[in-house]
Amino acid sequence: MLTEDHEAWGHTSSTGLGFTHHTIVDAHFRACEETYLELLGRAGLRPGQHVLDAGCGPGDFLPHLAALVGAEGRITAVDLAEENAALAADRAAAWRLPCPTEVRTADLLDLPHPDDSFDAVWCANTVQYLDDDELARALAELIRVVRPGGTVAVKDLDAHLITARPADPYLFTDFFRAAGARPGYARQLLRSRELHRHLRRAGLTEVRQRTVLIEHHAPLAPAAQEFYKAACAQLAGQALALGLDGEWRRFADPAAPAHPLDDPDGYISEGNVLAVGTVPGPSH
Repeated sequence: MLTEDHEAWGHTSSTGLGFTHHTIVDAHFRACEETYLELLGRAGLRPGQHVLDAGCGPGDFLPHLAALVGAEGRITAVDLAEENAALAADRAAAWRLPCPTEVRTADLLDLPHPDDSFDAVWCANTVQYLDDDELARALAELIRVVRPGGTVAVKDLDAHLITARPADPYLFTDFFRAAGARPGYARQLLRSRELHRHLRRAGLTEVRQRTVLIEHHAPLAPAAQEFYKAACAQLAGQALALGLDGEWRRFADPAAPAHPLDDPDGYISEGNVLAVGTVPGPSH
C-alpha cells in the first residue's frame, strides 16, 4: 500500500492511509448515507446469512448489515486500523445488534478465516487503498473465504464524478488528471468504474455493476459541509503544490467566509460504484 503517497491526503489512521481516520470516515458516511444504504440494499444480502464486512472502518455499516441478515444471521467485520476495529467493536456492543457480531483487526490481503467461511462479503470504500496487484490479491482472498455460490459486493468512490460549484467545471477533473498521472491514491480513486473487469478477472461470475451520482445542493446539510469542506481543503493543498489553477485557494480554508460551498448556488457531487459477483462452484 502506498502509504507515503497517502500522507498528502491527510486524515490518516495508524495505517498511514489517507481519509481513514474515524472522524472523516464517519462524516463521509453521514453525508452520503442515503445513497450508501441504497447501494447496500442492491448487494443481494439476505436474512440468515453470515456476512463479512471487509474493511469495516469504525463500523458505520454494521447496524444496517445486521438489519439485513436479522437475528438468524451473523456479522464478522475486519479492519486494518487497530483503533478503527476497536471502535467498531465498542459501537457494535453499544448498539445491541440483533445478530452475533465479531470485529477484529485483519488485512484483506491475508484474511485470518478458513475457506468458505461466509455466505457473502460487503467491502465498502476499501479497495481504493489497493494498487492493481493488491486488488487482485484481495479479491482472491474474498473469493477464498466466501462459499461457492456466495456473493462478493464491492462499493467504492468514483472520482470522475467529483465536481463543485461555483467553480471552474474542470477544476477537479484537472486535479485528478494531474494527480493520477502516476501510480498512487488518485489513480486508484479513478479506477472504480473498472471494478466489474477486476471482479471478472478474479473469477467471479454473474458480475453486475451500478454507478450512481451523489449530489449536494445549497444549503448543504451540516454533514455534507463537514466532510466536503475538509476533503476539498486537502485536495486544494495538493492542487496548489502541483501548480494548478489558483482558484483552488477558495477551497483551501474550510472556515473561509466566502467558501464556494456556502454560496447560494453551492453544489458538490461524487460518484459511487457498486460491483457484485458470485463465487463460482465446482462446476465452474
